[in-house]
Amino acid sequence: MTLVSPSRRLAHEDNLYDSVSEDSAAIVIRRYSSSFGLASLLLGRQVRTPVRNVYALVRVADEVVDNPDPTLGRAARDRMLSWLQLDVHQAMETGYSGNLVVHAFARTATRCGIGAELIDPFFASMRMDLDTVVHTPETFRRYVYGSAEVVGLMCLRVFLAAEPARARDYERLAPGAQRLGAAFQKLNFLRDLAEDHNTLDRCYFPGLDVDRFSDADRDRILDDIATDLDAAAAVIPDLPVSSRRAVRVAHATFAELATRLRATPAADIRRTRVRVPDPVKVRVMAGALYGRRA
Repeated sequence: MTLVSPSRRLAHEDNLYDSVSEDSAAIVIRRYSSSFGLASLLLGRQVRTPVRNVYALVRVADEVVDNPDPTLGRAARDRMLSWLQLDVHQAMETGYSGNLVVHAFARTATRCGIGAELIDPFFASMRMDLDTVVHTPETFRRYVYGSAEVVGLMCLRVFLAAEPARARDYERLAPGAQRLGAAFQKLNFLRDLAEDHNTLDRCYFPGLDVDRFSDADRDRILDDIATDLDAAAAVIPDLPVSSRRAVRVAHATFAELATRLRATPAADIRRTRVRVPDPVKVRVMAGALYGRRA
């Protein structure tokens, strides 16, 4: 079979392989994150599939790093990450990959202007999880940027690609997208504090002694997250209509999680995973969409 350039492929209608690859990405999202799968339904049709394609690749890379199988050693995981990263770059050059999720992501990246400047920092952060168990302020900053902020920037590229005339808005909206990604990641770190420490032997927050985790530690972390959420909220009204509702709901849901974490004693966070119950998620969604208090 003769490979064709992405530009030639994109001039033609999607073929069966393209369609199957995007269906595969949707399955990955649905099975790994039911909440995200539901939230993505609020995205406009023109951005829903591309965003799923982005997050499916993120989930695959995360699984390589965090798969609980103890027989899958560090060297094997490192090779798998390297193969995955190389496959992404090659797929963006040729327009094809034998990995369905990579194929779907590469098509989205090519169409939406997602380049190596976002892809490579993401893989660098994934690779940090293979070795780094205690972070310094500098490694924490780099990790959050690569694992979360660039994902927010990828999504912003998708959002704006749906309205080509708004491409110039990227630089103005990018800081808000980064702050939203950072807030989500830090909230995940706090919510998963027990599992990360007990199962994966990791502590993401610099200088934090998990065994002595206190209410003061909790509040210090949540105060930092609150500044991120506030900065992100300021730019949501300026997002394209096709993505604004979904981002508003995601922001409101994580803000509710932050509220619940602040009301939970540090000793409980150290032992259990705090979550937002499904009925509350529905109320939060309604409040975010229709302006009511959740």
